Amino acid sequence: MELELTDRTVFVSGSHRGTGRIIANHFKAEGARVIVHAPDEAALLPLRAEFPFAVSGKLWTDEGCQAVIAQILEQTEQLDVLVNNYGTAGQGTWTTTSADDWRDLYEHNVLSVSRITQGLLPMLGASSQGRIINLGTIGSTRPNKAMPHYYAAKGALATLTAGLAKAVPSKHLTVNLVSPGLIRTPEVEASYTSIAQKKGWGETFDAAEAKITEAFFENPLGRIATREEVADVVVFLASARASFIHGQNIRVDGGAVGIV
Repeated sequence: MELELTDRTVFVSGSHRGTGRIIANHFKAEGARVIVHAPDEAALLPLRAEFPFAVSGKLWTDEGCQAVIAQILEQTEQLDVLVNNYGTAGQGTWTTTSADDWRDLYEHNVLSVSRITQGLLPMLGASSQGRIINLGTIGSTRPNKAMPHYYAAKGALATLTAGLAKAVPSKHLTVNLVSPGLIRTPEVEASYTSIAQKKGWGETFDAAEAKITEAFFENPLGRIATREEVADVVVFLASARASFIHGQNIRVDGGAVGIV
């Protein structure tokens, strides 16, 4: 399937590590011109040899976001795809999270997206294949009892996405939200493997995955999504083949939420 991403310019926020890095790799493999991002220059250095277009700045501040936008404008006159991957979680409960904790996660997960999107919207609107893809979580509609400030912020991101989809300035610009469930990152593997070993479910993540899934993320497929599976959905939504998918919340959760 030809995705028509060759020579398209893509900006992926928070692409210095984790799922964001995998997303950037997948776009590069499709021939896209990828602008990677990290919060500071030190985190960006390992990417520069592989990605000649790179920017740094703290998107959760006005100054950092403006610096990122300025760097993007210095490096390209064309932007076709904005992937708002950057975000952060935070531990806490309803009785332990402070007002500052709530404000902090709102800055990181909502205002970071609104700032960068506002700044880049004119370029995206001028593209013949414009795409805005926000990274959320199924917890925005099915939150857990812990981390209330994180799930509330991601819920606001879902609402932001829906509203933006109704306000885009071009019939060639689509806006969608990708909402994974639990993702099999190295950190997740290490944490749950330790739990599995203590419970006698197996010594490796692969051996214990079915039990881990049943206990912590039950879904009909009986496993945890890989970062590559999430990246594949993002890349498809950015492609020419997804030109009429707009204003949607695409869940990558193995059916955990189900059809609603």
